[in-house]
Amino acid sequence: MADFIRFFIPLYFIIFFTVSFVGISYKVARQIGKNPNVLPKDGSAYALVGMYFKLILLALFVYTILLLFFPEDIFTTFKINFLENNFLQYIGITLMILALIWVIIAQLQMKNSWRIGIDNATKTELVTHGLFRFSRNPIFLGMTISLVGFFLVFPTVIAFSFLLIGSILIQIQIRLEEEHLLKEHGQIYMSYKKRVNRMLSLY
Repeated sequence: MADFIRFFIPLYFIIFFTVSFVGISYKVARQIGKNPNVLPKDGSAYALVGMYFKLILLALFVYTILLLFFPEDIFTTFKINFLENNFLQYIGITLMILALIWVIIAQLQMKNSWRIGIDNATKTELVTHGLFRFSRNPIFLGMTISLVGFFLVFPTVIAFSFLLIGSILIQIQIRLEEEHLLKEHGQIYMSYKKRVNRMLSLY
């Protein structure tokens, strides 16, 4: 299992970011004629959140690459031994794969409305169909689930830190986007907000 995890984790995140960020960004950019990455680069609090997002993604990438090339050192560093068993690892692998599929489907369902960040220059359509009938933030939900799966597959304090910090940043970003969507869509968004939960509706 250790050899499988060593290759699975870095390959998974390479595929995740290549497809769901680079690939989808390229697809949407061709359709809307501009870069869908609209995270600000000024000195605002929102820009700071965006910068922390990028730093976490970079740190996650470096960590998984170190796991690939230095497995003996990384596997044993800050390991949470009582969580390491095959059953939890299989659950984690399943969650990671399902999360990737979920995120890609949600991005495709957003079509031209998909952005990395809040687009203040262009009014985007409010997407409420498909996976958005069950979650107002299916992409963020999928990202969170992938981090949960990662922690179960590779239970270390560092992996838990990625889950904790990533979840906090995601929740901040969600609330920033909610404020924007309320201004953008008004009562339509309010009705949608009452109907569908922030992360997941099971009805």
